[in-house]
Amino acid sequence: MLIEFNVSNFRSILDRQTFSMTKAAGGEHVDSNTFHVDVANKFDLVRSAAIYGANAAGKSNLLLAIDAMSDIVKDSATKITAGDKLPVEPFLLCPEARKSPSEFEVTFISEGVRYQYGFAASKEKIEEEWLLAYPNGRPQQWFSRAWDEKKGKYSWEIGSALTGEKQLWQKSTRDNALFLSTAVQLNSEQLKPVFGWFESKLHVGSVSGWGAGFSASMFEDADNKVKMMNFLKAADLDIQDVKIESEVFDEKNLPSEMPDEVKKIVLEQLKGQKIYEITTYHEDRAGDLIPFKLTSESDGTQKLFSFVGPWLDTLKNGDVLFVDELHDNLHPKLVTFLINLFHSDKTNPNNAQLVFTTHETSILSQEVFRRDQIWFCEKEGNRATTIFPLTDFSPRKGRENLEAAYLSGRYGALPYIRPLKRAS
Repeated sequence: MLIEFNVSNFRSILDRQTFSMTKAAGGEHVDSNTFHVDVANKFDLVRSAAIYGANAAGKSNLLLAIDAMSDIVKDSATKITAGDKLPVEPFLLCPEARKSPSEFEVTFISEGVRYQYGFAASKEKIEEEWLLAYPNGRPQQWFSRAWDEKKGKYSWEIGSALTGEKQLWQKSTRDNALFLSTAVQLNSEQLKPVFGWFESKLHVGSVSGWGAGFSASMFEDADNKVKMMNFLKAADLDIQDVKIESEVFDEKNLPSEMPDEVKKIVLEQLKGQKIYEITTYHEDRAGDLIPFKLTSESDGTQKLFSFVGPWLDTLKNGDVLFVDELHDNLHPKLVTFLINLFHSDKTNPNNAQLVFTTHETSILSQEVFRRDQIWFCEKEGNRATTIFPLTDFSPRKGRENLEAAYLSGRYGALPYIRPLKRAS
């Protein structure tokens, strides 16, 4: 469960920006859109959040930031080797920022314990790293490290609450690797819930969405297929059945004329992977089922098919799902349908959370969201991204038309359209 995410000096984000899933004051939609977490220092969180803003305001960069953080956690002790560059990009429009590390911090709940974990990283090394745990409501600093430029080494503090082979883990941690990832790789049981949250509970959809492969793999299970067909029919796609055929990728099927460098990249990505052929069936006027290749379906249908697997899997397991441009190729009512699956105890019994960016203003309504579920993103005069909640504007509960107020400029985060100049 996500409580808060902070990021600074990453892509278009310069100063520290805070995004929160904590429930604010207000009793609207409490039973559907919020949930209570019964851990030490109890929490009330929201089940979804929508982020609005102009094109190029930096909405996607917030998602890319938590995705980059997750990738470094998952890969730094295994896929990233000595000398490899870390996948961070500082704010480039400020000379000081270009020389400074990107910083990420996330507060979350995993296996009933609240954690506050973060690190600062340049492309070359982890500059700082820290972890606080709250097993009894009070903070315990399990570890921290900071690079000392004068001494050319890290200054370490490892708390007594962290048990295990701490000296071995410390010595084994490379400059461009995380202590968290290294310790888990070397069998730290105590840190597994922290690492596991990034590995299995946090999911970030790319700007172009998911491919159809994950949904196709879920269709191969009979029980999952029933649930997924119910999803597609509820979304009014007129698909009566889906057939999945799969085979393990064979490099012999690659075109002989493909350049060797391209072949190498394809092999690295697809070696050992299943390749799926997806066929949908529609009923004709005589009642017969007619097959269609998924690629011949509309863009919206293909996108929704790609969504169905991650969506249902997230809801089933109580995970956290970030999606960029949720509105793309989808009817507004389908967007509302997808969101409402998270706003129901029946379809979301394990309190999964959804965070998405969108331009779809028809859902910007107090009938769909609480006021603390709406966020905005814009660029200031220094061309850096700022992120702020609707609650900063104290909109009137149940009375203010959020869509009209947003489009009129009351909350900012709109594009400034200039007249097109004539060519001289």
